[in-house]
Amino acid sequence: MANGIPKKKPRWHIMVFLLPAVLVYTTIMILPLFGTLQLSLFSNVDNERIFVGLENFRTLFGDPRWSESFWNALKNNTWFFIVHMAVQNPIGIMLAALLSSPKLRMSAFYRTSIFIPTIFSFVIIGFGWKLILSPIWGIAPSLLDAVGLKSLFAPWLGKEEYALTTLSLISVWQYVGIPMMLIYAALLNIPDEVLEAAECDGITGMSQFWKIKLPLILPSIGIISILTFVANFNAFDLIYAAQGALAGPNFSTDILGTFLYRTFFGFQLQLGDPHMGSTIASAMFVIILIGVCIYLFLIQTRMRRYQF
Repeated sequence: MANGIPKKKPRWHIMVFLLPAVLVYTTIMILPLFGTLQLSLFSNVDNERIFVGLENFRTLFGDPRWSESFWNALKNNTWFFIVHMAVQNPIGIMLAALLSSPKLRMSAFYRTSIFIPTIFSFVIIGFGWKLILSPIWGIAPSLLDAVGLKSLFAPWLGKEEYALTTLSLISVWQYVGIPMMLIYAALLNIPDEVLEAAECDGITGMSQFWKIKLPLILPSIGIISILTFVANFNAFDLIYAAQGALAGPNFSTDILGTFLYRTFFGFQLQLGDPHMGSTIASAMFVIILIGVCIYLFLIQTRMRRYQF
């Protein structure tokens, strides 16, 4: 005790509870990450691993054989992300606003129904939608014909100009439940006093959502946006299940995840190259890191004033 103030004891029990999680996270995340970064700095020459520094990155960005595929995958990945931001998140916000209304009956049933596709296996989703949209045995032509819109049907997964957007919308359908539930929780967290004060001022209905609720849930929307960014630039499973590792037709649905898979493990006549695969993975890590930093330092800091 110094100057009458009792000295705080070290809280060792906190470390005891944190240590297992830190060890597991370090083992399955941190160590593989550094291993990937290290592997990208080496190359195999005459069956011998030698240090080449940034030469693999110069090859990836400078060699036309690699750079064309990389920029095509990055462009497709960017469009994949834009579709999710422009379609999935606004729909999720709209659904959350509707389901949070106390006047809506069976809201729990609707929430569960919308969220169920999120827990489905990506293999089921990919092959299921591939069968649905098949022009030969799929049910999509019949359904459109039943409502007089069969002329709008096209082999969307078989045309280069439609395939990526179609898969993006399928992914939106599967994962729209995640932003919906996060926004729904944020709306429920708004103090009743704020809403009652708004009602006293005559602000109700949709006007209350736009003027009161939306500004208060902006931090949650920001978090959902960055989670969408990270998830989309790590995407792989749906494209692989629906279009295969070649991400056809003619690589029109090729994203960074499928490009990384073919490069690292090899596919058909293409031999696997772990060093170039690690280079692509490192480039993906840098892209995601830049996006997260932009969000944290330029966007999140401006949203703090809305938090309670």
